[in-house]
Amino acid sequence: MSDGDVRSPLELLDVMGIVEAEAGPELRHLEVYCPDGLLTLLWHGPRDATDVVVTLGGAIGGLLGPARALYLQLGQGLAADGIAVIRVHYRRPGIIERCLLDAAAAADLAAREQARRFIFMGHSFGGAVAVQAGIALGDHTAGVVGLATQSAGCENAAALGGTPLLLMHGGMDQILPVYASEAVRALAGGGELIVYPDADHGLASVADEIAATLADWIPARFAEHANQ
Repeated sequence: MSDGDVRSPLELLDVMGIVEAEAGPELRHLEVYCPDGLLTLLWHGPRDATDVVVTLGGAIGGLLGPARALYLQLGQGLAADGIAVIRVHYRRPGIIERCLLDAAAAADLAAREQARRFIFMGHSFGGAVAVQAGIALGDHTAGVVGLATQSAGCENAAALGGTPLLLMHGGMDQILPVYASEAVRALAGGGELIVYPDADHGLASVADEIAATLADWIPARFAEHANQ
């Protein structure tokens, strides 16, 4: 929400209109019309959830995520626990400043309901967007997850401070070698890095392991943040 002369992310987008429809049980499809493109959001779980995960695609966008449609699986699984998941397809994929504003706008929409805590999750290029969004939301950020994350765009990752950071990377990634996530962890000054030695950039071969880890990690981070 805006405060005085400070414009909210939605205001910065110069939103011309938002169209929303129920796409299924516990799933809303939102199209946010902006002068420079269409921001698409798929919102799993309660409208009034206080805990929200915002998922972000790579440099060409997308809504399903890596690891065999991880973002869809998380949305369906976490909704049952009262945690919302907002899957973001950028207006202009590949431009970090614009994609950061899209992530912040998704959080802004959720905050206009009841959201108070956020975890940002991104794949590849989207990992850098997740880091920047985590920094931008400050004390409202309960965690950041990077999946095969690029280091470009994470130069100021130290600004995450004590925000929990979880990085996952395939040891056989031929697009972004594992040292990209190692660099992000070094730039942040901490965080957990899980390396899957035989996995590639898409992380499909370790989809079940990643989903199981995040099914525990995400609720735990929200619970910790709520108790601070």
